[in-house]
Amino acid sequence: MNFDIKDPFFSEKVEAVKALSNVIDPELFVNIIDLGLVYDIDFSSAGLIKITMTLSTPHCPLREAIESGVKNVLTIFPDRIVDINVVWAPVWTVDMITEQGKSELGIE
Repeated sequence: MNFDIKDPFFSEKVEAVKALSNVIDPELFVNIIDLGLVYDIDFSSAGLIKITMTLSTPHCPLREAIESGVKNVLTIFPDRIVDINVVWAPVWTVDMITEQGKSELGIE
């Protein structure tokens, strides 16, 4: 996920990524940013933060826990409601994991 420094919400997006880095996938024990599960963070709608993300599998039994974690860490933006859109395209693959995440998982 890349952000344009000219984006009017650049600093908010950077803060959101820092916060989302504290949401750990309960099965893989790596945060959702390093797993590549978060596809987009959108602050353009007044009063909302729209999170577009996926999960490692469509039938993830811990979806509610992850979504709850996302909402909890984004309370750093008290004037915004978190809207989570879980999508299945593009399909998540291990290629989306950051180098840090691969290191934590023992993947080379």
